[in-house]
Amino acid sequence: MERVLLKNIDNPDSADIGEYEKIGGYSNLLKALEMQPKEIIEEVKKSGLRGRGGAGFPTGMKWAFASADAKFPKYLLCNADEGEPGTFKDRPVLEKNPHLLIEGMIISAYAIGAEYSYIYLRGEYPLANHILNKAIAQAKEKGYLGDNIFGKGFKLHLSVHQGAGAYICGEETALIESIEGHRGQPRIKPPFPVNVGAWKMPTVINNVETLSNVPYIIQIGSDAYSKTGSKDCPGPKLYCISGHVERPGVYELPMGTVLRDIIYKHAGGIKGGKKLKAVIPGGISTPVLRADNIDCPMDFMSMPKFGSMLGSGAIIVMDESVCMVKVLYRAMKFFEHESCGKCTPCREGTGWLSSIVRRIENGTGKEEDINVLLDVSGNMSGKTFCPLGDGAATVAMSMVKNFREEFEEHINNYGSLLTVHS
Repeated sequence: MERVLLKNIDNPDSADIGEYEKIGGYSNLLKALEMQPKEIIEEVKKSGLRGRGGAGFPTGMKWAFASADAKFPKYLLCNADEGEPGTFKDRPVLEKNPHLLIEGMIISAYAIGAEYSYIYLRGEYPLANHILNKAIAQAKEKGYLGDNIFGKGFKLHLSVHQGAGAYICGEETALIESIEGHRGQPRIKPPFPVNVGAWKMPTVINNVETLSNVPYIIQIGSDAYSKTGSKDCPGPKLYCISGHVERPGVYELPMGTVLRDIIYKHAGGIKGGKKLKAVIPGGISTPVLRADNIDCPMDFMSMPKFGSMLGSGAIIVMDESVCMVKVLYRAMKFFEHESCGKCTPCREGTGWLSSIVRRIENGTGKEEDINVLLDVSGNMSGKTFCPLGDGAATVAMSMVKNFREEFEEHINNYGSLLTVHS
């Protein structure tokens, strides 16, 4: 498949607006400005584009909800808070193809009637912050941003807002709270941001990769776009792969590419010729898969049939040397640390999960601990303000389901494990 999202990134000057224009950059914006906003929304709807941040919600439907709301002003927010462990797929776009994102945001803002837009950027991406601000200044100078863009009576003002390192701010309502200057904690939904979002106005929040797909839809049309990738989840997809593979990195492939092919064909297989043990397919908050369960198309509709989720498309590969109890402990420490503390099931539950797994990992676990782990997870699921608590619970349950024998081994034969690993 020809590169779309990562096009031209091998050019060392790819972040410059002149280089972007040489390969047709901003021509799709000019094409979009000749269309009516409702026409663009219908094109995005017909394209089948789904949000690439993890939820997979139909993008055009979200836009239509916000567009139909009579309140003004409207806001478009780009979620560039890439804090999910294992996820780095948006970084090449932010650092090497920023004008693709900006062009996508301008088209999207025009479609929904937004006049103000923010890129909420992960605080740990200082280089991206510098590059984005330079790119925004270049776009302003060229007349792609500002008041009365190309005489169409449309204005858009775009700014970068840096986060401060909180994972919770990747959740859309916590992101809004942070942009407004409040503590980054999620809101109760409904009402949803499309009607009551930033400053209580209609707000669309899309991920970097989602917005970067928009110029391509305008370029080739919804019919052609809908025929790329998988039937229910069309388009190109950025998959980032890390862990025990020969060629870790970010790969742009058709949505629905089989996980086994991503690991063995594109990423070169397991490092050092070792055996595959487990894969976390969509970032740390998605259920783990065993090595015999990786013939799954990597899209939003297929992954649940294999007991997991696509999530952000961040693939973490683990070979036969990995202790799954230790992996779960590291994950639970992360969720405990990143819980915002607003709701009791997540605030207390993540701490309990972390403590139980630490006990098992340290060799002081009891036989009943595994069932207590499952019980706590069950009491968290579906009872939290946002998906952070659900993610922690789901990961714990999937680890026990797929690798229960390792947890039992830690409890019953910890001494022999120490001998093996010494």
